[in-house]
Amino acid sequence: MSRLTERGGWVILLSFLVGLTLTLIPTPEWADRFRPQWVALILIYWCMALPDRVGVGIGWMAGLTLDVAQASLLGQHAFAMAIMAYVTNKAHMRLRVLPLWQQSGTVLLFLLVNQLIVQWINGVVGYPPRDWWYLAPPLASTVLWPWVFVAVSYTHLTLPTTLNS
Repeated sequence: MSRLTERGGWVILLSFLVGLTLTLIPTPEWADRFRPQWVALILIYWCMALPDRVGVGIGWMAGLTLDVAQASLLGQHAFAMAIMAYVTNKAHMRLRVLPLWQQSGTVLLFLLVNQLIVQWINGVVGYPPRDWWYLAPPLASTVLWPWVFVAVSYTHLTLPTTLNS
């Protein structure tokens, strides 16, 4: 049994599946520009909450899953998510003590770096962005961060000990 799925790791896996599902749900064309980065938000949460269990490897796998699901260049989201997981793991002790509104500012920086890495890779392979709308998903995700944090925390902390331990 893998390290992720032992001792309540199914909650982590389930939260990533919910994030991936929310990412893939079709939206109207006007709302697609503001689609939150659900998987990245879930990754940031788990890297803050359980940095010994969720890190660069899980970030890489979540990014590869996004690459396959969105039919993007294989490895571009994986690389960006791995970097974001590394930075979040390094700063997790500082992030935990911040109020949610300050965490949101830090999450915005992490998501902007993630998005800029993805756009940089797109530019390297010949698909530069046509406009500045690629910055909208990190902004929308930042607005949702407090609710994601509270929802995942509630799910994570209120499970019976037989399921969570």
